[in-house]
Amino acid sequence: MSITTDQLRARAAGTFWLRLAAVALPLIMIAPAFWNGYPLLQWDTGGYLARWYEGYLVPSRSTVFGLYLHYGENFGFWINLAVQSLATLWLLQLTLRVLGLMQTFRFVAISLLLMLSTALPWLASMLLTDIFAGLSILSLFLLITGASRTSVLEKVSLFGFTAFAAATHSATLGVLLGLCVAGWMARPFLGRRLPIAGLAQASLTIVVGGLMLISANHALSGKWAWTPGGYGVAFGRMMQDGIVARYLGDHCPHESFKLCPYRNELPATADEFLWGTSMFNTLGRFEGLNDEMGNIVVHSVADYPAWQAGAALRAMGQQLLHVATGEGASVWIPHTYGIIERYIPAQVAPMRAARQQNRGVNFDYVNWLHVPVALVSMLALVGLLGHALANRRLDDLTLLAATVTLALLGNAFICGVISGPHDRYGARMVWVATFVVLMALFGSSGDDEPAEETSAAPCQEIQHAGLVDLVADRAHVVAARNIEHFRTGDDRS
Repeated sequence: MSITTDQLRARAAGTFWLRLAAVALPLIMIAPAFWNGYPLLQWDTGGYLARWYEGYLVPSRSTVFGLYLHYGENFGFWINLAVQSLATLWLLQLTLRVLGLMQTFRFVAISLLLMLSTALPWLASMLLTDIFAGLSILSLFLLITGASRTSVLEKVSLFGFTAFAAATHSATLGVLLGLCVAGWMARPFLGRRLPIAGLAQASLTIVVGGLMLISANHALSGKWAWTPGGYGVAFGRMMQDGIVARYLGDHCPHESFKLCPYRNELPATADEFLWGTSMFNTLGRFEGLNDEMGNIVVHSVADYPAWQAGAALRAMGQQLLHVATGEGASVWIPHTYGIIERYIPAQVAPMRAARQQNRGVNFDYVNWLHVPVALVSMLALVGLLGHALANRRLDDLTLLAATVTLALLGNAFICGVISGPHDRYGARMVWVATFVVLMALFGSSGDDEPAEETSAAPCQEIQHAGLVDLVADRAHVVAARNIEHFRTGDDRS
């Protein structure tokens, strides 16, 4: 391999910009938190924070993520944001590198575009599980397909990160499990593109993530149990679709459900029922109604299969379109504030001083950009995948596009059907589609600069040794052309 002295200078300049980016990008990634003056909070944050202190399990609140937040309390949770920022940038550059697209300019440009046009920096700046949902798709993909292009340390890190992400939220675990199942089903057709070892490691992360969650639940509550709440959340979505009212109307004349006296007073939305001041509180919340809600969920599927299928498809389609940034973070969130005041009083003053707690965070303007970018990205992702399949091209980028497409569909199905459509569930995943589209655009831009090496070779072939000066470049030996005195000497010979 031979390069010119100009290229050596460009490489040195590239190293400088890479170092500058290594300092600046992690800070820019959590710029919303710096602007806010405190890590961003959300309605659900308090439930996770309380897990360490309350010693019992609550629906849909991972104890693993609760422990992760607890260890950041003494640092004002800034250490959690640092972890989220660095993990995000690490996975972005590792994905580019494994796909052979890593260049300093490309990495910086794509990172900045994602920060400007997607929910990514807001997710990284928030004390919530959502940042790990999208990142886990990339880590799972790299674990499966990047075995020959990643080091042992990177493989171990990818495995641990994916398992942790799976343990932070049941929906994330479900999406990852679905991708693994899809991978095993596609293995006979794709062969070595989906290595058995990679699929096995990826599948094992789901098992390890589940064990992490059960172990944390036992450590904090004394119970070997999964995080509760699945039936209650599904019940809320079915109530929102009118299925629960119909079921109670059909069965209350001859069955004594606790909800029968309230069948004509059910709230219009699942959020009002589960988290508002509804009869759910009067009847004992999850502890008092869980068995009854589970009974209604299971039997209503059997009683109204066509209605359930239609409602599920509608919910899935609606979830794909719910992609706005900031749901649950721009409203008054007394539960989270109360948890911090009760258990972490040292954080009350800085938390109260933040813009968010003084109604200074408004996502309307942000979503004028984020929502169109998200929707266009999903359309472009499908177009990219369709174009590749039409041309019978199955490169790494096409495989990643297919993975992200399946992840978006799986996420829409799991979240939309079980919990009902919410912008939060879409925003936490759709930025990955934008990332893939940006990679495709930059990868086809015709840049003459070759991608940076993904692995070190002991030596490089040197052509026309009479015209070269050997220059040590880390582990590489490169040949520099156009060195005048060698050229002159060669001419005389």
